[in-house]
Amino acid sequence: MPKQSSGAELTIVADENIPLLNEFFAGFGSIRKLPGRSMTPADVADADVLLVRSVTEVNEHLLAGSSVKFVATATSGTDHIDTQWLEDNQIGFASAAGCNADAVVDYVFTALNALSDGQGLNIEGKVFGIVGYGQVGSRLYTRLQQLDIKCLVCDPFKETPDQVSIDELVEGADIISLHTPLTQSGEEPTWHLLDGERLSRLKEGSVLINAGRGEVVDNVALIRRLQSDSPITAVLDVWENEPALSTELLELVALGTPHIAGYSVDGKVRGTEMIYQAMCQWLNTPADISLDTIAPVPALQTLSAAGENIAEITAASIRLLYDIRRDDHCLRALAKTAGDDTSALVKGFDQLRRHYPKRREFNTLTVQVPETANALERELAGIGFSIESGK
Repeated sequence: MPKQSSGAELTIVADENIPLLNEFFAGFGSIRKLPGRSMTPADVADADVLLVRSVTEVNEHLLAGSSVKFVATATSGTDHIDTQWLEDNQIGFASAAGCNADAVVDYVFTALNALSDGQGLNIEGKVFGIVGYGQVGSRLYTRLQQLDIKCLVCDPFKETPDQVSIDELVEGADIISLHTPLTQSGEEPTWHLLDGERLSRLKEGSVLINAGRGEVVDNVALIRRLQSDSPITAVLDVWENEPALSTELLELVALGTPHIAGYSVDGKVRGTEMIYQAMCQWLNTPADISLDTIAPVPALQTLSAAGENIAEITAASIRLLYDIRRDDHCLRALAKTAGDDTSALVKGFDQLRRHYPKRREFNTLTVQVPETANALERELAGIGFSIESGK
């Protein structure tokens, strides 16, 4: 990518929801913080650098005629970026691939725990289908393997363990978790990957979790399946036409959240550090600032487990850090308040994301377990917690 001299004062336009902007980027020049979803060509016309999250569509419409020379997204996903246009116009680009992958895997386990409590779901003996074996899918697979859960994996672009086709996975899995990017063209497009026909073939009583991209599932067809005589259980963090999601669908899902699966403090600040490092590389300047010195300290760092009740201690550990039921409640309350007012729904959806409470990843909590509690230790470690044995 083209390089920039590190000596020039830069004008940086950034999504106001990117954490630690001043700490990482103030030394490069001036920072103008704006709402990401409503950025306009006028907002970025005089910018040298544009820093975004997933709600900003970065393309010719936004950047044509601007002075932007470098774009970075503090997110794993890049389907909101026209990377080909950036390349054609010699604009540098970087993403934060994998920054929030652990947070999304935490989300999946939190959802499963909530379904265990609310619907009696027990994943032991179930077949778990993972669609997409990137940063999130591969880490989810690793944790499930530590728990001895049988997995099926579908990713036509990678050599994966336990690999099957999407149709074999749909018919064979009891729980399906989607972690693919959104593509509408090419050899294996993911738009409506789960269409009406595939949704109709999901096992009765199976669980579908989508924490990837809303359009990977045909939401209208999903409504029909959820209303059918052979229902499934759905957990959705992403929606078609988001943030103007279907409130009819929200009423039918077991858990619904406002695209926050990856919204851990740790994932966000890790994403900021990654785009800072990429920008330093673009500028040919050393990356002197380390997340280790400025990262927020977790309020809860150690939990001492009394006894060996696996279900009870696991649930308590998960919910101390993240109770997904709160996010579900907030989204449903918003939908009820907004009613038929789509603009209120859209505004409220973004407000839930903007003012999201501080959530730490499982690995930031060390659970102290009795020396003899081998099964408990294995369960907690498999889910993702740090373990201290013999306490």
